[in-house]
Amino acid sequence: MSETSKHARRIRAQASPRDPLTMRFILEEPVQAGCSVSHDSLDAATAPLPRALFAVDGVDKLHVAGETVTVTRKADADWQALKPRIAAAIRQVLDATDAPLGDDAGAPEGGQAGDTALLNAARHILDQQANPAIASHGGHVTAEHAENGVIYLRMSGGCQGCAASAATLRNGIETMLRNALPEIRDIVDVTDHAAGDNPFYSETPGQSPVLNRPIPPGAIVWEDGQFMIDPDYLAPRLGLDAEGLREGLRKGTVVSHSESGVGADAGQTRITIRSAQRAWAAEVAPDGAAREVPPPRGPAPNPALADKLRQYLETLAPRDLPITYGKLARAMGMYAPGSVRKVTRALEKTMREDAAAGRPFVAARVVGRGTPARPGQGFFDLARELGRGPGNNQTEDAYFTQEFQASTAV
Repeated sequence: MSETSKHARRIRAQASPRDPLTMRFILEEPVQAGCSVSHDSLDAATAPLPRALFAVDGVDKLHVAGETVTVTRKADADWQALKPRIAAAIRQVLDATDAPLGDDAGAPEGGQAGDTALLNAARHILDQQANPAIASHGGHVTAEHAENGVIYLRMSGGCQGCAASAATLRNGIETMLRNALPEIRDIVDVTDHAAGDNPFYSETPGQSPVLNRPIPPGAIVWEDGQFMIDPDYLAPRLGLDAEGLREGLRKGTVVSHSESGVGADAGQTRITIRSAQRAWAAEVAPDGAAREVPPPRGPAPNPALADKLRQYLETLAPRDLPITYGKLARAMGMYAPGSVRKVTRALEKTMREDAAAGRPFVAARVVGRGTPARPGQGFFDLARELGRGPGNNQTEDAYFTQEFQASTAV
């Protein structure tokens, strides 16, 4: 039974602005860390949560990933009647099992099973919501494959080589997919636009329309020797709200970089800002005029995760401890499959550091979702390896209680 069963789970229902048949049910922590499933019918559903949801009359399709359960209803069903029944089914299953998606659902490292579910969900969304509209322009978008949370899209027909295709991807399709599938880490367009009827990447001199998206005056200003960007303008472009952006900047999960132009670009400045999920860039002219540009390719800078975890854990109030691995990963802005595994490995680094310094384990502040709340087995195994494990005739639970109290007392 999950540790949160002792109090009512908070579930927020969020309607889809584009599809009245679809609604997202958002929990406070992942349904099953590192796992995701998609089902179009009861026939393929074997795990407890999908079967419970399909047992609700009116449920047609579902996708579960991260903390979000996305449900598509049948055309003749009504959300007012469905919402409480779906929420009740979710609570009942999560209170009864720690594997609501099955023991083999998804891959903890974002492996083949998790990517397959993500790919199937992306294809379903494209076919149901995007391609009917794009077809009116003679185009089509396909999700070719997924790897480690990255979706690779290919455009064809009228979209291939179309000068507006990049804007279509960024402003329409990307937003649609990210809203429905928040676990997506990145979206990559693999289309060979140069081979289309109206090549976007041509050798014709001049600037492509995608590089001419003006930024409203006042959104970027020069202040105290540095550029300041309005958080209300920037946050949505990084998949965050304004407070999430500020928190990310404080924690180091949102990073910025500026470059001064040389040669023909002298006097211009390019600003690149990356969150854990997205990147955004702008070029600012000497007169202050700014335009949005495609961010340069490359991974987001990744400050030492162990240091960030330590800093965050040491600032948590006692009432917020212990914290689960999944919630800690999300606090770091980590939503992709495999994030919990990365967090546990970084916590092992803190344990080695604490053992060397003779400090209580800060990792003792983090627990799994089981009952009673306690760290994963790796915590106890490493503690023993470091000569700090449970003493003679001491149970692991008693040792954890001792270490937790010592950690929160300092």
